[in-house]
Amino acid sequence: MDLPRGRSAPVSGQLIERRRHFKTPSDPVLDTMYPTTLTQLSRANPFNAPLFSLQEIEEPKQSLPANGQSRNLAAATIADSADVSCEFGSTKYYALCGFGGILSCGLTHTAVVPLDLVKCRIQVDPDKYKSIGKGFSLTLKEDGARGLAKGWAPTFIGYSMQGLCKFGFYEMFKIFYSDMLGEENTYLWRTSLYLAASASAEFFADIALAPMEACKVRIQTCPGYANNLRQCAPKMFAEEGVWAFYKGVVPLWMRQIPYTMMKFACFERTVELLYKHVVPKPRAECTKGEQLIVTFTAGYIAGVFCAIVSHPADSVVSVLNKESGSTAVQVLKKLGPKGVWKGLVARIIMIGTLTALQWFIYDSVKVYFRLPRPPPPEMPESLKKKLGLTE
Repeated sequence: MDLPRGRSAPVSGQLIERRRHFKTPSDPVLDTMYPTTLTQLSRANPFNAPLFSLQEIEEPKQSLPANGQSRNLAAATIADSADVSCEFGSTKYYALCGFGGILSCGLTHTAVVPLDLVKCRIQVDPDKYKSIGKGFSLTLKEDGARGLAKGWAPTFIGYSMQGLCKFGFYEMFKIFYSDMLGEENTYLWRTSLYLAASASAEFFADIALAPMEACKVRIQTCPGYANNLRQCAPKMFAEEGVWAFYKGVVPLWMRQIPYTMMKFACFERTVELLYKHVVPKPRAECTKGEQLIVTFTAGYIAGVFCAIVSHPADSVVSVLNKESGSTAVQVLKKLGPKGVWKGLVARIIMIGTLTALQWFIYDSVKVYFRLPRPPPPEMPESLKKKLGLTE
């Protein structure tokens, strides 16, 4: 039943609010102004609001959850299931997501320390370490097998702290921004949502990572400076003060924020596309093992793009943490357009594998602790009605 313009039906519940829904009848003016194909494309564009003829209709009464909180429909459905250990968006949910981040980032980055060490040495001394193979052979010759493990302690500590903030805050910001946008805009602008949430999370994650990253690079790229974290951290503090640990935070943001934005947004959309076009059955019908295979595949695809996007800034960070007194601008000028891409092949191999394993471990933690795992997003029914996709 249509209501007079300017009025809407109230919704019952603890929170009384006024909502507006719209019907989308055919508009002869729009049909005249725009060809049919362009009109349909405009309506289907996920980055713009659809074209409407606005007409208010009464919305069926809905009741809010007992605690008075509004939740995403898909998330609420999963959170209400008896198969989950906590509610979607609860404190326990965020804490366990953070724990999953600690395991996924701390373990994987520590596992690839030998490759990371060679990659850093190629970046800071390309004349001596001309390739991955040459880098490994020279390191084994000069430092022995133990030399390949240099920097493992700051790597484990630093990236564990980063993983805690990266994944924990990502889940928090994703829900926070989604609540701000509303269900329909969350779907239409989901890629932008992933980008904003991951960038916000990484900003804080890099502040946690910066001190240990500075120690790691100094140990790996300055022979004779320090053999371990216990020697390196006090020596850096004595020489340069607290600034020694945070002078690389800005180039770290330059490297990690684009990396993380690509990592999360590309992963989320790749998972969505894999289930839509590749996997022969709906996600709900897949076993947990099959879902984790999709997670690993999407993670590796995202990792390749991550490595390419963030590599120039990674080169600057490596050189900056090796040379005391240098600035990011000075290092960038010194490396030049070609120098910033040194070590890219090693980093693609490392980051592709790393990102795939991180998502696999993170999703496995969610499965083990029975955390809510909402399915890939689907268009809300209210939006389908507005676009004329349903009766």
